[in-house]
Amino acid sequence: MRILSNHRPRNIQRAVFVALFVVLSALPLFAQRRERTVESWKPLHYDVNLSFNEQLTEISSARTEISVEVLKPNVTKIDLDFGELAIDSIQIAGAPAQFDRTNEQLNVALPRAANRGDKLSIAINYHGKPKDGLIFARDRDGKQSATGDNWPNRVHYWIPTLDHPSAKATVSFTISAPQRYQVVANGKSGATTQNALMSQWKFDEGKAIPPYCMIVTVNEGAVINSPDQTITNLIYNVPQKDRDYAVKGFSSAAPALAFFNQTIAPYPYEKLALIVAETRFGGMENSSAIVFASNLLALHGGEKMSARFGIPTRIENVVAHEIAHQWFGDSVTETTWADLWLSEGFATYFAGLFLEKYEGDAAFRDYMRDAAEQVVRYSKSNKMPIHDTTTQDLMSLLNDNNYQKGAWVLHMLRKQLGDEAFFKGVRNYYNDHREANATTEDLRSALEKSSGKNLKDFFARWIYGAGHPRYELSWGSMERASTTSLFVHLNQLQDGDPFLDPVPIEFTVNGKPERRTIYPKGKLTTETIQLPGNPTGVKIDPDETLLKEVVSIKP
Repeated sequence: MRILSNHRPRNIQRAVFVALFVVLSALPLFAQRRERTVESWKPLHYDVNLSFNEQLTEISSARTEISVEVLKPNVTKIDLDFGELAIDSIQIAGAPAQFDRTNEQLNVALPRAANRGDKLSIAINYHGKPKDGLIFARDRDGKQSATGDNWPNRVHYWIPTLDHPSAKATVSFTISAPQRYQVVANGKSGATTQNALMSQWKFDEGKAIPPYCMIVTVNEGAVINSPDQTITNLIYNVPQKDRDYAVKGFSSAAPALAFFNQTIAPYPYEKLALIVAETRFGGMENSSAIVFASNLLALHGGEKMSARFGIPTRIENVVAHEIAHQWFGDSVTETTWADLWLSEGFATYFAGLFLEKYEGDAAFRDYMRDAAEQVVRYSKSNKMPIHDTTTQDLMSLLNDNNYQKGAWVLHMLRKQLGDEAFFKGVRNYYNDHREANATTEDLRSALEKSSGKNLKDFFARWIYGAGHPRYELSWGSMERASTTSLFVHLNQLQDGDPFLDPVPIEFTVNGKPERRTIYPKGKLTTETIQLPGNPTGVKIDPDETLLKEVVSIKP
């Protein structure tokens, strides 16, 4: 997802956690975060049937039938995540089942112990107004709406699930709502039926997706077919106030689909709906049904505009970011929250690659330079690595480490491996893990195979270690008849271990550039470089291929 710029990320929460990190940074060890992953059983499919009341203020009745597979011997209960909605009944294979509830967990007792490989069907009937996850709110037209907004683990407030990204499953929705409403959900749209008062909509998502991506939206907005259906059935669901601008506002969407379709792999889902509705984020990447903030298409004077599409660059960026998530985050999903950068870092970088193609190299450099500046600012108060196993508040993982620093890690890998090996490795990584989960080590393995290089040290320092290099460059010289010997000292001032990435340096000698590369072996590296004269100018990393700070450059 993309964080709202005035919301980044939860300023109050973030300030609290920054303060905590400062206090705790002196401690030798943070408590490891405990995650509820797939263990004794896994979901295979959710069949969700929701009926909304006339005022669209609550769920008047719901039935979720969950197909599960047992993974261990002697399993006596299925422990679901579920909020506080009133339960009317539960059945297993059509027979009433006993259950109990504790702290947002629903424990369904099995009539007899189940063993590995057994498959069960559990149906939960319930009703009420969820306290989170499914958001009832007024849209930009002032009309009532309901929209799923689940990240990171809020879907269980309205759908009983195993609410963790490792618990991917297919999902189908049957939605009943008053006839004046439009309904969009994950997957392919099926038959729509009507009676005198209500319409019933069916959707079926046949690819396994993470639970936080399972959504419906119900509203009185407009549904518009994109004029470009080349890659998939592309539709827009927007408030009536935005219907005239929607096609223009989303004009970068079809090119983004085509670019990622060609660069990564074929688009993984049956359709793509771009929805302007209620979300706490700037955009939320729900599989085949992306939800953007309600003010996305509201134009403001003085905005920076895309030269290619004639729309605000903020729209171009967030649309590309969320569409990239369809491949990275939705189809290939992080195994644990510590691997979140595989979702957010990829979406951030591939949005940048889209800009590089359609807006040019200068726009891409500006984009990456801004990302680097955000990482540097963030690092002043946060010393955690990208692969963060300790932060307890999952919302606090929506930070510059997982987004901007993750994007820079991918950019450095691309520059060090070369485009051919990098993109081949990314495609292999995607194809090996699509419709499933992946870890940081899975990505490392794919890139090592495509490049023939050992990347263990790179990943250890950049992903599992904290910080970035802070360079100080100095030199002395000795002139001879035709050459000048430069004694170059490259010092790394950051805390922790050195970064061993090759450092390009450009010297200006007699008005001409002379490029050399220093290969650090530790935090202080000294090398002798031969030049045709004394330099009048020096740049570290002139092509901006490294995430870094340059503290000083002086003779």
